[in-house]
Amino acid sequence: MTSRSMLRQLAVLTIGAVAATGASARTEIQNKGSDTLVNAAQSLAEQYGKVNPKVAVAVSGGGSGTGIAAMINGTVDIANSSRKMSEKEIKEAQAKGRQPVEHIIGYDALAIFVNKKFPADSITVTDLAKIYGRDGGASKWSDLGITIPGCKGEIVVVSRQNNSGTYAYFKEAVLGEKGKFRQGTLDMHGSKDVADLVEKTPCAIGYSGLAYVTDHMKALCVAPAAGKPCVKPTEQTAFDGTYPISRPLFMYTNGEPTGEVKKYMDWIKSNTGQCIIEKEGYAPIKKVTCK
Repeated sequence: MTSRSMLRQLAVLTIGAVAATGASARTEIQNKGSDTLVNAAQSLAEQYGKVNPKVAVAVSGGGSGTGIAAMINGTVDIANSSRKMSEKEIKEAQAKGRQPVEHIIGYDALAIFVNKKFPADSITVTDLAKIYGRDGGASKWSDLGITIPGCKGEIVVVSRQNNSGTYAYFKEAVLGEKGKFRQGTLDMHGSKDVADLVEKTPCAIGYSGLAYVTDHMKALCVAPAAGKPCVKPTEQTAFDGTYPISRPLFMYTNGEPTGEVKKYMDWIKSNTGQCIIEKEGYAPIKKVTCK
């Protein structure tokens, strides 16, 4: 080998070593779970990359159950969830040597979506149970005394898949701990899918996070029961809990976070992170002033 060839090979090896050193110096945080939170989580990850370029946060959805399962199995650093972990899940995690720690990072009002043609502006939790509950008694809008132009058949009941935290929370809040969903619901993969279907379907009703409300649909004012005042789903009513179907939003870690994961979680709870949560349509965990 000539001296020139040896120098060229040495240069290639040196560049490769530098590149490898640079790659290993970058920390990657795996963040997975709730479809309700996925857009906010992506925004947080993107902005944090500008604050701390040495950390890359990889975000994916799949539902709260998927994120929690990944945390239990040790394949993610942070699990996003729009519901609390169940006792069964906590015990399963502990059996695998994990110690789930809950972090509330925002609040959400679970909005009830209907088509723009829907003639009313409010609904009761009691009527929602009649629509969504098994043997609830309301299969047509006329069963509730409601007439929708062009809608003579059954109510198109839009729900979420059962690995969704939104599904689990709605079931608990509206149908009760032992309640069951009616058969024949259209179970959508994500919150945006629910919103898109309701927007295009006059006979439909659905539910999803407040961030998915658009001007192309109605988000109903919700009363806990007949004769009670209804409350509109807003960031404020989610924060103060006056909206009947409001909930906290969670991130779970295995034990108290340390190192770069702790820095990231602290940043999410800071004014900067909470302003991103607010911008994405959710209520922050504290009062913040955002630009």
